[in-house]
Amino acid sequence: MAASSKAEILKHLRSTQLEPVELPELDEPWTTYQDRAEQFAEVLQAVGGRAVRAGNLDEVNRELDQLPAYAQATKVCSLVDGIRKANVQMADVADPHELEDVDFLVAPGQFGVAENAAVWVTDQGLRHRVLYFLAQHLALVLPVAELVDNMDQAYQRLSFAEPGFGLFLSGPSKTADIEQALVIGAHGARSLTVFLV
Repeated sequence: MAASSKAEILKHLRSTQLEPVELPELDEPWTTYQDRAEQFAEVLQAVGGRAVRAGNLDEVNRELDQLPAYAQATKVCSLVDGIRKANVQMADVADPHELEDVDFLVAPGQFGVAENAAVWVTDQGLRHRVLYFLAQHLALVLPVAELVDNMDQAYQRLSFAEPGFGLFLSGPSKTADIEQALVIGAHGARSLTVFLV
């Protein structure tokens, strides 16, 4: 009895020997940008977000007031001191399910990456990290001096002295199906604004 096609293919694959390949050198120069903030803003816009330059927290508050999602928000949570409209106090929330109707979250970004507009955020000062994903709209306040050029530099900045939570966030939540229909806010915030201070 002849072997099946599948068995023949698997037999052939098992008998094939590949030549070993050396790992690539990673000590090459990485991409850098003359104006990190401009690169960050361009990429963020391309992925559906928006970067806004602000000189200080007063300007952040004025710019927030201009955002329709913020102006219409009834429940606003802020992890950044000095945001005027914040009315959800994390210390008062015992169960994360109580955050299901938060309209707007303002949170600090630890640092940002110019090449892909990713912002590193953590659960530092945040009782329920699920808020990053439950809030309808998200604004991050990021010192412009904390922008790095590329992910290699970003990974060098990460340190984990103790267990915690962190993620790189770039743009609002989105997904696309095979028919190329893009849906914003599929499983997280419907908008992302990054204030470069």
